[in-house]
Amino acid sequence: MTAAAARLAEAGVESPRVDAELLLAHALGVPRSRLITLDDVADTARFEALLEQRVARVPLQHLTGRAAFRHLELSVGPGVFVPRPETEQIAGWVLSRLGPDPVVVDLGTGSGAIALAVVQEHPGARVTAVEKDADAIAWTRLNADARAAAGDTPVTVLAGDMTDPQLLTELDGTVDVVVSNPPYVPDDARLPREVADHDPPLALWGGPDGLDVVRGLLRTAHRLLRPGGWLAVEHADVQGTSLPALVRAHGGFTDVADHPDLAGRPRYTTAQSQKRDT
Repeated sequence: MTAAAARLAEAGVESPRVDAELLLAHALGVPRSRLITLDDVADTARFEALLEQRVARVPLQHLTGRAAFRHLELSVGPGVFVPRPETEQIAGWVLSRLGPDPVVVDLGTGSGAIALAVVQEHPGARVTAVEKDADAIAWTRLNADARAAAGDTPVTVLAGDMTDPQLLTELDGTVDVVVSNPPYVPDDARLPREVADHDPPLALWGGPDGLDVVRGLLRTAHRLLRPGGWLAVEHADVQGTSLPALVRAHGGFTDVADHPDLAGRPRYTTAQSQKRDT
């Protein structure tokens, strides 16, 4: 295990020991916690193959096929954005704003992480998860079906573009919370190989300032939200000023605030929809 961790560290993997242990546990078909109780295990051929791929910076979650998110374990792989731990906070914020029987829309849902966390922790929620990418939505549906089979409230999965003026017009003015982890990476950003080479481009790139998609998202969100409804949008740590300014400039939101992640970096913006003129 020490040698495996050293190989991963040399390849630039940020958490080499943890990744080596998770790959070995996956190769052996046991929980990571079981490794400490096992006798010295010779490196299996499967473990070696997984290790070589991780050295090549294939995402750990693509190799195990699983990604943890709050109380969920989601299926992930090529074609879908791997949910990040920092996104768990925006899901928690959404949950803190929900009353009984809320209507929630998750725009750019990817694996379905936020939408499925909401219904698992708030079974009364009526959630619609929207995804544009044909490859990604296959993963959304896989996870949504698995969670429904496990007894969670079913989520409505819809293929669509979050900037489309015709998206979900039947919900106009009725939604309690719109949440999104949209494409927000500026075009000139440098990304880790796991992200640049393996996350789908539609989930990453947001134009010169990273906010091109967000501009359309704000129009959709304001249309969908009821007066007093809430918006929550994740962003890059360099957008802690620019994204809140964009929301304020829209003119349809009040109580605009930005929130840090657990590392103290700017991570998501929230706002409340203003009452519409009658």
